[in-house]
Amino acid sequence: MRGIALLICAVSCFAVMEAVVKVLASRNPVGVIVWARYFFNMLLLLVFMGPGLGAGLLRTHRPGLQWLRGAILGVSSVCFFAGLPFLPLAEAAALTSIGPILVAMLAVRLLGERAPPGTAWALMVSFIGVLLIVRPGGAVFTWAALLPLGSALCYAAYQILTRRLSTIDDGRVTQFYGALAATLLLSVPLPWVWQMPERPLDIALMVGVGALGGFGHLLLVQALKLAPASLLAPFAYGHIVISLTLGLLVFGAMPDAIALSGMALIVGTGVVMAVRQRRG
Repeated sequence: MRGIALLICAVSCFAVMEAVVKVLASRNPVGVIVWARYFFNMLLLLVFMGPGLGAGLLRTHRPGLQWLRGAILGVSSVCFFAGLPFLPLAEAAALTSIGPILVAMLAVRLLGERAPPGTAWALMVSFIGVLLIVRPGGAVFTWAALLPLGSALCYAAYQILTRRLSTIDDGRVTQFYGALAATLLLSVPLPWVWQMPERPLDIALMVGVGALGGFGHLLLVQALKLAPASLLAPFAYGHIVISLTLGLLVFGAMPDAIALSGMALIVGTGVVMAVRQRRG
């Protein structure tokens, strides 16, 4: 139960972070917000892990994979954050939630894992769910809907690299490299997109975005130590429910019945896949 509780706290951190990003993106460049998310995340990890590991935080057997994983993580966040100003919060979260099914598909090709029963059907049903959310005449029928889908694909690749590195490097090293690589990558275009926030509150919110993202990942790691991933996977879809609630309370946005049906299909197939994988 503690693992499930920590997972729900983790996805709550991510959902609140995304709501804050949506507010910030209405008046600040997305590039600055994403950079702040990983810069302050990196500082948080240094505070929590630095005293115990010291220079060991940088010791890796596969530096190339670590840098690639962090770069993909940064691109995933850029895609998702860039879509938030144009999309309702719940729909954006739902579109990225096809990620676990993409991971299952990629793991077969790249890691040689055996596909859980019904993976192809799950992907097809999830795609139908996506089409119900992103449909002509719907609130999300816009080019911006491609951004969270691109984010989901990048995040799936990131998860595949995380799995591969989990048997090679210390998980804390992998976590720190993710934040470090994303920060350095996002620092490259920073001089061209930099705009000092006009409101002091926005600076505090950017620090909060980094803290929420970093703290959420720490909670997620702790949850995975206490419970198997197959048990936790269905509860990760609570992210959509929390995003739906925040979208309604903060932005006054409520998906229509068809979009809700699409979300239900995505969540349902993800939960069924997780349950089958656990039984298998």
